[in-house]
Amino acid sequence: MTTTRYFDHLETRSQDDREASFLSELPGQIAWAKDNAPAYAKLYADVQPGSIDSLAALAKLPVVRKYELLEQQQKTRGTDPFGGFASVVYGAGMKRIFASPGTIYEPEGHRPDYWRVARALFAAGFRPGELVHNSFSYHFTPAGSIMETGAHYLGLTVFPGGTGQTEQQVQVMSELRPSGYAGTPSFLKILLEKAAELGVPLPSLTKALVSGEAFPPSLRDWLSERGLNAYQCYATADLGLIAYETEAREGLVLDERVLVEIVRPGTGDPVAEGEVGELVVTTFNRDYPLIRFGTGDLSAVLPGQCPTGRTNTRIKGWMGRADQTTKIRGMFVHPGQVADIAKRFPEVKKARLVVSGEMANDNMTLKVESVTDSDDLSARLSEAIRDVTKLRGAVEFVTPGSLPNDGKVIEDARSYK
Repeated sequence: MTTTRYFDHLETRSQDDREASFLSELPGQIAWAKDNAPAYAKLYADVQPGSIDSLAALAKLPVVRKYELLEQQQKTRGTDPFGGFASVVYGAGMKRIFASPGTIYEPEGHRPDYWRVARALFAAGFRPGELVHNSFSYHFTPAGSIMETGAHYLGLTVFPGGTGQTEQQVQVMSELRPSGYAGTPSFLKILLEKAAELGVPLPSLTKALVSGEAFPPSLRDWLSERGLNAYQCYATADLGLIAYETEAREGLVLDERVLVEIVRPGTGDPVAEGEVGELVVTTFNRDYPLIRFGTGDLSAVLPGQCPTGRTNTRIKGWMGRADQTTKIRGMFVHPGQVADIAKRFPEVKKARLVVSGEMANDNMTLKVESVTDSDDLSARLSEAIRDVTKLRGAVEFVTPGSLPNDGKVIEDARSYK
């Protein structure tokens, strides 16, 4: 399963080989979803799976966003808690069910390393034969199982610490001497502070894989000063592992079993490499075949390869939320509406709606990067704003390339004093 430096040979294959492998599997995954997941049978009624044989063809399929998944689940709660997106049912095909805030239900199948986190654990320095102290929650959400199933696949023994009971957890760590920790970075800090308070040394604890919240460099350095090298991974309850950190600490490397696109928020349109946008993920999980699933998270592709020799694409990590829906003068305005306005004009290269003023006195300005800034274009843009949003807004032309590369399509700059 493992080599000395890499989890498997997939991490060092060429990007051409990786893309060819994905594209060879994609038609079969779409056909499977149509045949076994009722939601996709309806969504892809007019889609011929064999025609989805390129990234360009994939980009024409609709994005399924998390709020749409929730809405569909809520509609079918009486008959199907998964909204028609799962292909497995209670019993032999489904090992566990978890619940995420919302409430969104996720199935866990029986496949070893179901969430594919063993790769991230390996990159964080874990090796077969070690003990990992798992402080992710074991109830309701899948976080505890995500780490445990990956650890078992890698050949690790797991202590299921869960959350809370800090003194007891410190005692267990002292007596069982785990080599590493899995959990949120903030709880790891709490445990180490509790150990210091109790005067309990934890010399065996030298590594960690953290997730579930921000992991700032200041905390990473704080842990390093105490002899603990911690790495982060980006995983979700819907998709499993998406990307993981390596010893190079230069972005996060994408997992080998997800196909990731970065699109303009509110649309399904891929952005240029390096531009911030929403992460849209296609998995090859037959139990829960999410295709073009919008995570709602912002990120961007980093240029070049990881210095460790891993050849897969790297992303910057979590950079904010893509759902920038904003209430303006009593009306909700969505990122997709801003994109719709911009698409009507070939001259417009990029647009950003800025909402300013004070509450109940909103001002709406569409800032536009364009090859021309004529009065006629301004008037037509103003008309499009009214047509799409049902609100009046000003138009401001800005220098091409001057709008921030932060993924924001709608900027709420109002004063809330």
